[in-house]
Amino acid sequence: MRTTRAQRFWVSALGLVVAAIFFFPTYWMLTTALKTPGQVLSPAYDLVPLSVTLVNFASALGKAGFLSFLVNSLVVTLGSVACALAAGLLAAVPLARMRFHGRRGFLLLVLVAQLAPLEALFVPMYLIMRDADLLNSLAGLLLVYVAFTLPFTVWTLRGFVKGIPVELDEAAMVDGCGRWGVFRRITLPLLGPGLVSTSVFSFVTAWNEFLYALVFLRDVDKQTLPVWLSSFKTAFGTDWGGVMAASVVYAIPALVFFVLVRRRLLSGGVSGAVKG
Repeated sequence: MRTTRAQRFWVSALGLVVAAIFFFPTYWMLTTALKTPGQVLSPAYDLVPLSVTLVNFASALGKAGFLSFLVNSLVVTLGSVACALAAGLLAAVPLARMRFHGRRGFLLLVLVAQLAPLEALFVPMYLIMRDADLLNSLAGLLLVYVAFTLPFTVWTLRGFVKGIPVELDEAAMVDGCGRWGVFRRITLPLLGPGLVSTSVFSFVTAWNEFLYALVFLRDVDKQTLPVWLSSFKTAFGTDWGGVMAASVVYAIPALVFFVLVRRRLLSGGVSGAVKG
């Protein structure tokens, strides 16, 4: 059934409306960050700021500890992404290519771990970190984030590995490649989209996490940016302009990370890998 021009128009219009609804909170955050304190507290809902100022950004960036919190967030987030990808890749390849006793049970445990809510794991994680003497340390928080993202990473990468034709591995082994050579020359290059998609999930999960960072890190100089955002609320009120400006700054690293990996994320997986 061929779609008419009118149908395409209404579908496009509906898509634009839905996109505008989802984009509006981001637009409101950005415009509020550019408003003067008087405009921020005004009861009028000005969709366009009457005057633009950068004082809120200056206040947010000049707040004590910003650079320290930024470095801590980057260290914990990037470290957890790297560790989750390395461990997930080493687990996904055997699960997809090898047959061994207990493989189905292990996959079921991975799925159950992914379905478990983070709040339900709070007390066990706290006790484990306490007994391991890793409370109040970035290394302990990094390990917690790895535990959160590893099940998803293993499950997703296993699906990508299964999507790579096994004939490619067999052809490489006929040409003299060993298991490591097949992994390094065939499997790993073709897993680019899978590695990128799982890294985006891991990055966003670790970058936005607040509760564990607040409780596990007691020293102020070890806390992360989500905890820093809560410092704009004091006993005297909330600096809404500062909160919005800080939120814009907070979102920039995640946006930059997505832009850097966007092309690889949208690229095809194994198209063109096999001739004929």
